[in-house]
Amino acid sequence: MPKGLTPRLNDLKNEIEGYAREFGLDCFETVFEILSYDELNMVASYGGFPTRYPHWRWGMEYEQLSKSYEYGLSKIYELVINNDPCYAYLLEANAEIDQKLVMAHVYGHCDFFKNNFSFRHTNRRMIDEMANHATRVRRSIDKIGIEKVEDFIDRCLSLENLIDQHAPHIRRNPDPKLAEEQSKANDRVGGFKVDREYMRGFVNPQAFLDSQRKKVEDEKAKAKKFPERPQRDVLLFLLDHAPLEEWEFDILSIVREEAYYFAPQGQTKIMNEGWASYWHSTIMTTRALRDSEIIDYADHHSGVMGSAPGRLNPYKIGIELFRDIEDRWNKGRYGKDWDECDDLRARRNWDKKLGNGRQKIFEVRKHYNDITFIDEFLTPEFAIEQKMFTYGFNEKHNAWEIMDKEFRKVKAKLLQSLTNFGQPVIEIVDANDDNKGELRLAHKHEGTDLKGDYARETLRNLQSLWRRPVTLVTKSENKGIALRFDGTTHTEKKVEL
Repeated sequence: MPKGLTPRLNDLKNEIEGYAREFGLDCFETVFEILSYDELNMVASYGGFPTRYPHWRWGMEYEQLSKSYEYGLSKIYELVINNDPCYAYLLEANAEIDQKLVMAHVYGHCDFFKNNFSFRHTNRRMIDEMANHATRVRRSIDKIGIEKVEDFIDRCLSLENLIDQHAPHIRRNPDPKLAEEQSKANDRVGGFKVDREYMRGFVNPQAFLDSQRKKVEDEKAKAKKFPERPQRDVLLFLLDHAPLEEWEFDILSIVREEAYYFAPQGQTKIMNEGWASYWHSTIMTTRALRDSEIIDYADHHSGVMGSAPGRLNPYKIGIELFRDIEDRWNKGRYGKDWDECDDLRARRNWDKKLGNGRQKIFEVRKHYNDITFIDEFLTPEFAIEQKMFTYGFNEKHNAWEIMDKEFRKVKAKLLQSLTNFGQPVIEIVDANDDNKGELRLAHKHEGTDLKGDYARETLRNLQSLWRRPVTLVTKSENKGIALRFDGTTHTEKKVEL
């Protein structure tokens, strides 16, 4: 069971929180609890919510975390939840220096959760909502049976990425009332032209106008697509239109709600970890460290910042980019004059001593996500300094190798890997395909390409919810391919794009 802080840790918590507020961090109230490594692995396997609904997936993740810890491959130092108040879990076995570092890191996360725009629409009472979800799922298990409910949850979880991650911030579809008014205005039928007003009723009798209007409406209804526009939120479309039973509707709505809650964390992984790392580093090195703790701190901090070849460490890239932004805005290395300067010596010595860096990074923390963060602030100089490159598998040499160091390609590759969480972008384009009530989806080539086995399994699970055949149109080697599952058989055929 989780335990509260000891008097010593509570004093450290108050000390670190004081430093965080001194530097301007704006956090929700933060509640720390102490867990053993086994308890922390259990909470982590539930995504940080020990009250979550029962499912074998959490047990599988617990086993992976436990084995990884026992074999010395990884260790969870902390876990913090986007909630009001924020809940953070500390590992009981941590040394005091680690607890101080983790607390400073947690306050960075709490400030980010509270102030970054991506989290503005998230449920700040999600711990209570997760308990409510668990109650609803258990009710379905008691009523329907655990095997049937778990099987349905499996299918829903395989589709949980088919949401519109930007939906909380934008409106893709027009105002339905305004669209209806415009449609009526466009459908007015004038009849035959009449020069003499007194003849209008004879030339264009009301019955004739009504029949003409009905003809126009029938033709329009026949030509109207369903849905009228591509729908990226596949789960919402299924909730609105799939023939789901009541308990199925309830569980799918739970999966969708939780997917939207976790989506901002996927959109801001680099920024969030970079911001928390920046502040644990700043607080520890300027305020909280005692002389006797410096070596242990440096050892543990460098372990978090270490980068394996060919892998992106969000902690490292995030903290270094925030530091780079702070340094550039302190020295005035931005704007028209800086961009147009081609004197290498002048650029190397450029320092207008503006001192705007700290203000700038707080602004960035509020208004950006990973994609806009990288797109706006990743510079050629930064890429060179951090030894950034693209890599790939060389079949000739049968090895992974550096493929390119050109900045433009490196940046494009990184942005592509971040688009839609690095997963394929799928949209529903027709829910009455071939006038047979079949579901047709399209793969938008804005992010990652499809994996054949994943695509087929996704189609199988979509079909089980839609209850009719499902087709997915994608592209391979610049040729259109339609993957179809009718409930029993997978087929594939070439199509025009």
